[in-house]
Amino acid sequence: MMLLKQLESYLDILLNISHFSDYCPNGLQVEGRGEIKKIVSGVTASLEFLQAAIDENADAVLVHHGYFWRGENECLVGMKRRRISLLLANDVSLFAYHLPLDAHPTIGNNIQLANKLDFIEVGRFGEQNIAMHGHTSEDLTIKELGMHLEKALLRRPLIIGDESKVIKRVAWCTGAAQDYFDDAIRLGVDVFITGEISERIVHAARESGVAFISAGHHATERYGVQELGKNIANKFGIEHQFIDIDNPV
Repeated sequence: MMLLKQLESYLDILLNISHFSDYCPNGLQVEGRGEIKKIVSGVTASLEFLQAAIDENADAVLVHHGYFWRGENECLVGMKRRRISLLLANDVSLFAYHLPLDAHPTIGNNIQLANKLDFIEVGRFGEQNIAMHGHTSEDLTIKELGMHLEKALLRRPLIIGDESKVIKRVAWCTGAAQDYFDDAIRLGVDVFITGEISERIVHAARESGVAFISAGHHATERYGVQELGKNIANKFGIEHQFIDIDNPV
């Protein structure tokens, strides 16, 4: 068992949240009971996830996609009311970490994806240096990389580009990082991997000669929050469980 405030302080320092300018608040978003015996992690704090966590007797939940995003309706109505009411009624805390979890050098989404895919990081780029570039651990064509992604992430990626091209350099950023594609092109990589793709990106990939792989927003962002949950469990001796609510995007 640990205190809620103890966990809040640990996570805020570990993830260096004061360093990031983000689209949402990072840290404790909804306060529940003061003592934690079990924490449940997941990608997004959807109603389905919250109910599943409560059914598993969670004292707190830990997610990558929480609430109170910049520009959204601030009123507690509709979907937002139902979600927050469920947390409050069950005295369950919600912790959410967005860019800090993407960027962390050992437990973050991007380094965890690199570990999953056997990528070797050389450097970083993009907004607040959360995206990574480097190379694969073995020679692969774009097609072979797509097959590797499908096997590792359990979903078929969308590939735009010459699938016979042999990869020398790769760049990646989990989630919806298609806006970093121009930066990746300037780095001289052969392929850029992220979760989502926009219509304009198809033309940019064809015209630049740099392949673009859309591997799934949810699929690429399942690993950082799991690693963070394991970190907490190992350090403080509390129970951790990851619950995966499938999302095709």
